[in-house]
Amino acid sequence: MRIRRSVPAAALAAAAALLAGCGAQVQPAADAATPGYPVTVTNCGVERTFDAPPQRVVVNDINMTEMMFALGLQDHMAGYILSASKVDNTAVSPWKDAFSATPQLGTKINKELVQGAEADLVFAGWNYGFTDSSGVTPQALANVGIASYVLTESCRQGDSSARGIMDPIDALYTDITNLGRIFGVEERARELVDGYKQTIADAQATIPADEPAPRVFLYDGGTDQPLTVGANAAANDVITRAGGVNIFGELDDSWTSVSFAAAADRDPQVILINDYGNTTVDAKEEFLRRHPLMSTTTAVREGNFYALTYPQLTEGPQNPRAIADFAAYLGSLDAS
Repeated sequence: MRIRRSVPAAALAAAAALLAGCGAQVQPAADAATPGYPVTVTNCGVERTFDAPPQRVVVNDINMTEMMFALGLQDHMAGYILSASKVDNTAVSPWKDAFSATPQLGTKINKELVQGAEADLVFAGWNYGFTDSSGVTPQALANVGIASYVLTESCRQGDSSARGIMDPIDALYTDITNLGRIFGVEERARELVDGYKQTIADAQATIPADEPAPRVFLYDGGTDQPLTVGANAAANDVITRAGGVNIFGELDDSWTSVSFAAAADRDPQVILINDYGNTTVDAKEEFLRRHPLMSTTTAVREGNFYALTYPQLTEGPQNPRAIADFAAYLGSLDAS
């Protein structure tokens, strides 16, 4: 633990006056504490301490960048990193103006880019920028003096490659609250979390209590093996809190690959498509309509397709609104 000794204000003023009379330049004490700091938060089971609000944050991916924007932290960002497959999502983002006004530093994170931006914090997640294979990890960044914050949805389960350690919506609340503390905007964080909870509660109040939950298959993409979601991805909570049931909700992971045979065997009644990338929603839907196994499912036969964007389906501030919108869609199926 660092121990800081403070000097009484009167003594500092007297010293300043004396030195000024001698023509000396007075500089603030280098170790002067920032009011309200240090703060310590627990992130993926690791305690992280900050002596002051970070000023040059590099953020990887659209959902985490939107968290920073929702908290009003654009001025604390050096910029964001976003792959070409997700740039189109910024045009329909509630924060599209903030994206336009904030530098995009690149399309793929690497240590050289981060160091070139003079980052003092990198906000990313496991498989959302942090990977052992690329060498961009919290430990590697710490070795060059750069702090990290890890998206809670992506927390690793110990030594396993499986991700997710808590309910995905709780992960969102945790990250917004932690970021609020790190940057000294706790009141804004509380307002956001309270608003998210109200939006979700209002949506859930519309779900019929006496109707069985429709079976939902999240289709991200893939023609050999579909990428879908288990229990620990934000999309799982979008499905379940909207009144559906994720057909792969028993998987103790976040985003993961399965087989089309397994998906078809579970006969989804609704297919939720992740809208991003070079493959359009229409092309993904047409692929499933023509697939020899998926074409036999209730969802395809009845044409029950619904699309949400990548930032609506990954942990971020668009999740609550996505829950409300999907709940309305599922409700319209019940009504018909």
